[in-house]
Amino acid sequence: MTLQPVYPPDEFAALTTSVEDWGYDELWLTDSSLHARYCYSYLTIAAMRTERILLGTAVTNPLTRHPALGAVAIASIDEISSGRAVYGIGAGDRPLEALGMKPARLGVLEDAVTASRRLWGGEEITWEARGFRLEGAHQRFTPQAQIPVYLSASGPKTLELAGRIADGVIILAGLHPDGVRYALSHLDRGVEQAGRSKRPTVNVFAYGAISDDEDAALDSARSIAAWFPQTAPVYCELAGLSPQLIEQVRERYAGGEFQEAHAAAGLLPDDFVRRMALAGDADAAAAHWCTLRDLGVDTMTVFPIGGDARSRIATVEAFASIAQQHR
Repeated sequence: MTLQPVYPPDEFAALTTSVEDWGYDELWLTDSSLHARYCYSYLTIAAMRTERILLGTAVTNPLTRHPALGAVAIASIDEISSGRAVYGIGAGDRPLEALGMKPARLGVLEDAVTASRRLWGGEEITWEARGFRLEGAHQRFTPQAQIPVYLSASGPKTLELAGRIADGVIILAGLHPDGVRYALSHLDRGVEQAGRSKRPTVNVFAYGAISDDEDAALDSARSIAAWFPQTAPVYCELAGLSPQLIEQVRERYAGGEFQEAHAAAGLLPDDFVRRMALAGDADAAAAHWCTLRDLGVDTMTVFPIGGDARSRIATVEAFASIAQQHR
């Protein structure tokens, strides 16, 4: 599952214990600059309150902190958690706007991954990388084993980069088969370009809500559905949204994150929201699970959004039950 670090520390600490008890294998926390609390502080809380679950960033970027500092941050979490860290990294998204930044170029992202791996390997590096520089840089504490790197990807070029270099990929493509197949095809193109023998581990993020109150679930999921016309419109076209409506949503989309896209979200038809997100009861969520499994996806990660804290936790509990039934 993925959470935003929006909960008070004590509440979050108790929640992480419950997440492990419910049987989750992975807990990812967003790194959203000013939109939530600091993810590495909260990953530290999670590391100290859990014993088994993997802990990852979903996702950091190479701009809001120097790539070497990002590598040290996740290496610290790996050490605190006894080797349970996963480094999720991407180009950056809407929250960068509040800092006067745009998403990182692909070369910067690739070099950030390379630098991280070299530092974890104990190298001393002097390198004029794309977008940053290292001068005699090395970790001054004993490096852990190489930490798995997951690239967050929606666009074709980033998916292909993930296929070439990543240990795993976090795919943001909605939940309908055509969109996921499109993403996997570009991932596989990168795998082929690099001559790799198999894909990186594929993790599809499923945003939204699971509830018997379908109207409430749709309302919760509608804002993430509005993210796609603004950021990854190809998946909207594959899901049947008209070019005219895509443009209308883009014009109304405002705010640094999907939660602030209410005006744009109201334009979207219910069927489109259901294709892009969890927006119904447990049976609807289970159908998405089975679709992704049949397409060869390794992991489906629930990201509860909308509603109040109680409804988001209800989604987490419902998804845990679905997972136990369908593994």
